[in-house]
Amino acid sequence: MKRILFLAASVAMVASSSALAADAVEYIPEAPAAVEMPAAFSWSGPYIGLHGGYGWGDSDVDGLAGSGNFDGGRFGGFVGYNWQMSNGFVAGLEGDINYDWNEDEIGTTGVDGETGFSGSVRGRVGYAMDRTLIYAAGGWTATNVELSGAGVDESDTAHGWTLGAGIDHAFTDNVFGRLEYRYNDYSNADLGAFDADFDQHVVQVGIGVKF
Repeated sequence: MKRILFLAASVAMVASSSALAADAVEYIPEAPAAVEMPAAFSWSGPYIGLHGGYGWGDSDVDGLAGSGNFDGGRFGGFVGYNWQMSNGFVAGLEGDINYDWNEDEIGTTGVDGETGFSGSVRGRVGYAMDRTLIYAAGGWTATNVELSGAGVDESDTAHGWTLGAGIDHAFTDNVFGRLEYRYNDYSNADLGAFDADFDQHVVQVGIGVKF
């Protein structure tokens, strides 16, 4: 009797071990799904945009008793290219063209002065914190200067330098906004019998598209 019970117990243990082994073979765990990490944002590449703002200009004209405050709105466009390094530093080159609405009388002479179209080519250096780029920029700038009225009709293109700083922030992978300040020193304009010194402070906002 004991031998029969021992044989039965042995058969049961072998059967249960075989069933567990079969279950282990049939159950193959699924490999975890691959998780795609989003690509890091980069400022590298070309871009183009529009900007507008306000400028505060001052001018002294030799040969005329007085000066003018050439304050007014500004509108323009810009185009450039950025190179972003792996450490977050960004270098770039940018050009822009603008129009300023700023006319004023020179003292009480009856002669009006104004500037209109202007442009610049600037180098940029900055640091990117993901989608926010803080930068400084400087380079060459030029604007047309005109004097008119009281028998005077003169114009010239004044060349000088520009320096400023700003913040670009990317709202999407392609669209970014901008807030910028710049100082423009246009040096001397040769206006016939007169020489004009003109400098300008500008604050502007813009929107751009990077490719």
